[in-house]
Amino acid sequence: MTFDKIFEEFNEQMNLEFESAYLYLSMSIYFEKQSLNGFANWMRMQYDEEREHAMKFYQYILDRDHIPELRAFEKPKNDWEGTLDVFEETLKHEKMITSRINHLMAVAVEVKDFASQQYLQWFIAEQVEEEATVNEILDQLKMIKDSPSAMYFLNNEMGKRQSDPEE
Repeated sequence: MTFDKIFEEFNEQMNLEFESAYLYLSMSIYFEKQSLNGFANWMRMQYDEEREHAMKFYQYILDRDHIPELRAFEKPKNDWEGTLDVFEETLKHEKMITSRINHLMAVAVEVKDFASQQYLQWFIAEQVEEEATVNEILDQLKMIKDSPSAMYFLNNEMGKRQSDPEE
């Protein structure tokens, strides 16, 4: 079976998605400590989204007649230089996830696992959206610089994010 050849890669991605969720939850806590509840909300939604991504991999592994294997990971970072620093790290992290998803696709193509190629299409599109969203937030943060009123406004906008029922 072709999935046997790439199970470990998919299992690693599932665990990486759980680890991503914890990173975003840690970022949410950081924003709570800064009294930036809108940014904290945005990161909590990101936590939920990454956890859902992990569960998609979990279910896919089960559907392919394998057992998901959970692994421990290191405690996430919990302190940053400021809001801009948090989102620069977020973009860096999302680019790493994009690289991993692309790697999974390359492996699925190599072993001719057409089901996994189809499955990964959703994640490829999702990563384009993830990076674009974070880039937009970074652009806004750079634009407002040190303006407290602009930061107050952006914090309120970030607080409007709600869970996507399509996830």
